[in-house]
Amino acid sequence: MPLTLPKMFHLHQRYPASPSLNVKSLLREGLDRKSIASQIKPGMRVAVGVGSRGITNLAEIVNAVLNLLRAFGADPFIIPAMGSHGGATPEGQQNVLAGYGITPETHAPFNTSMEVDQIGTFGDGYPVVFSRAALEADAVVIINRIKPHTDFFGNLGSGIQKMLVIGFGKHVGAANAHRAASQIGHEAVIRETAKVILSEVPVLFGVAILEDQHHHTYDLRVIRGDEIPEEEDALFVQSQQLLPRLPFFNIDLLIIDELGKEISGTGMDTNVIGRGVFGYISSLRPQGSLQQPHISRIFVRDLTPSTKGNAIGIGLADFTTTRLVNAINRDYTYTNGLTSLGLACAKIPLYFDTDREAIERAVGSLIVGSANDLRIVRIKNTLSLDHILVSERLAADIDPSLPVTIDPDPQTLDFDAQDNLLALSALESHP
Repeated sequence: MPLTLPKMFHLHQRYPASPSLNVKSLLREGLDRKSIASQIKPGMRVAVGVGSRGITNLAEIVNAVLNLLRAFGADPFIIPAMGSHGGATPEGQQNVLAGYGITPETHAPFNTSMEVDQIGTFGDGYPVVFSRAALEADAVVIINRIKPHTDFFGNLGSGIQKMLVIGFGKHVGAANAHRAASQIGHEAVIRETAKVILSEVPVLFGVAILEDQHHHTYDLRVIRGDEIPEEEDALFVQSQQLLPRLPFFNIDLLIIDELGKEISGTGMDTNVIGRGVFGYISSLRPQGSLQQPHISRIFVRDLTPSTKGNAIGIGLADFTTTRLVNAINRDYTYTNGLTSLGLACAKIPLYFDTDREAIERAVGSLIVGSANDLRIVRIKNTLSLDHILVSERLAADIDPSLPVTIDPDPQTLDFDAQDNLLALSALESHP
């Protein structure tokens, strides 16, 4: 029997417009306000940590930080501060940054060494390590986005402290942190480890980035090293309010066009899909958190080019394609999974040669009355939720109080000659 799918509608979430920011001015004003410029001495070697997340305007922000340091006479260099990403190799981590347009030729010299030194302990003797190359510098600067994490929930997520602990900890530090987290929790490990690092390492300042629901830069904050824990807490609260979400709580099939490490630490944001390493995450969230969606089936079609074959997070899906499986870099994916102890995220779900077959199998595994009853959503990725496709049932049931616009003319989920879905952009203009 041929696959029957419901009519689909283009839905646009009306998020507030992104602000227009002058990155250079914001950074200079931040340095002046925090009286940091006077601490930058001529000839000072400054290790600037840059991570593996797909941050909008990352190359511009990094370049602005480097130029400011140079303007005060410092000699900055870049350290890939990304734990075990890039296969936990110097070449792999440099390639990750090159994918964002950050190279020694365009920005500053790199030191990609994976060597670390122990600088202390916390708790019951848990070791604290830090990049040897950074320790040999006169000062350290951290650039990272503040955002709720995908593996743990609380009052801290991805950001400056996590980069100090896991990013600058390289492969060894990342593995140590995840092992300790299995005993006392991620937030406790990050806070306690960061406390040791901030007491032992000359952290000059951090650049905290906030992004809005459009995945655009919303704000930049310069934070003095001694003020990082307190100020990051306040920014984390703001980042939660800026997180994009799906406007539905019950979905039969979520089609995700792409998965990647630059999208999320778990390839796709668990705050969006309502799934984590340990299954559905609603029960794991602190009381008072926003309700999470329940999605019966998730189909992931492809990997992003920037993820370089790292398919961590594909284990959270139920269905995928043969082309995605063939594109997996096992070294990158397995290293990430083994280091984070999130083995389930590296497992391969059921996979099929074409999108049509994968969707057909996914729909066939659902218990629904008819095609018109199917609650289907299609998104590009879990960062891009401005424009999504929703089935007729969901379009009809949308909460009228939500700030959304639904195009009145329905379309179908059309396939190309190879039985793969047309791109979302092509579908929008498809007759």
